[in-house]
Amino acid sequence: MPPQLTDPWTLGGVEVPNRVVLAPLAGIGNWFVRLQAKRYGAGLVVSEMVSSFAVHYRNERTCRELLRIHPDEHPVSMQLFGHDPEVMACAAERVAAAGADLIDINMGCPVPKVCKTGAGAALLDDPGRAVALARAAARGSGLPVTVKLRSGRRPGDASGVEVARRLVDEGGVAGICIHPRHAAQRHAGRPDYELARALVEQLPVPVLVSGGLHTAAHAREAFERTGAAGVLLARGSLGNPWLFGELLGTRPAPPEREEILAELDWVIERACEHLGRERAERYLRKFYPWYVERLGGTGALGAELQRAPSLEAARALLREHGAPETPARGPDAAPPAPAVPAA
Repeated sequence: MPPQLTDPWTLGGVEVPNRVVLAPLAGIGNWFVRLQAKRYGAGLVVSEMVSSFAVHYRNERTCRELLRIHPDEHPVSMQLFGHDPEVMACAAERVAAAGADLIDINMGCPVPKVCKTGAGAALLDDPGRAVALARAAARGSGLPVTVKLRSGRRPGDASGVEVARRLVDEGGVAGICIHPRHAAQRHAGRPDYELARALVEQLPVPVLVSGGLHTAAHAREAFERTGAAGVLLARGSLGNPWLFGELLGTRPAPPEREEILAELDWVIERACEHLGRERAERYLRKFYPWYVERLGGTGALGAELQRAPSLEAARALLREHGAPETPARGPDAAPPAPAVPAA
């Protein structure tokens, strides 16, 4: 029998209870977003992309906010990016001290400001440096190291496949996550699942697949077509943590309106806890449209929420649309289940 998404597995000796993983989400995947994914069933969660230089030089905000790990997140992987092996080794040591179970290195980010430093997808053109970074992260942390990369940098480029081989053979990485689109595509176009399948068949370590997994049907298709060890949910999980449960068979039906609004209320509370009220007001503006979309709205409510002058005003708008009056809840507490209508 082929593996099922609900099956446990190991990654670099770390026990993972299932094969549905929260992908690294740049600028989003902080501790409470990861904790949310775990609450809905994710077997493994990966942090947002964290600068190895910021960690190495002890940037106060980076170390306070991005290296924060909640006790209920484990197993958790922290994703680092950078181009200097010695800096990477130092950053990896500090990430291990913060409590991470694994370290992931980003070698797929297509953003120019990252690539121009020699990090992210630029490493696909410099496999020797890519290998040195992987070794350095393992040496500094003593943890299993994985790498997330793209199939290549431009159309017709499959350099990611060769870099992945070298990372396993020479860099000793414990696993690979392949986003089978070239970097120039960003998030557009159909992923090349056949390329991903070929990599799965060639490498002796677990290979996970990411990219284009916006629905449970897409994720199952990618898992089955590639034979990957697991799937990483990224943009498809934004405002939709229920997708984890849907894939794992613990979610028989989509969430009701009240449940969506209660979940958003939980997110608002955690953002305040994480950033303070003033910064949370700005930070949450990118979250509102994701949840409004789940409500089936036209976007008007999302725009109103983004323009709200305060969190109190935003919550008042949500209550107008059916959000329950809820007491403050700690991060470990799930939002209340929607009321069951009387028969």
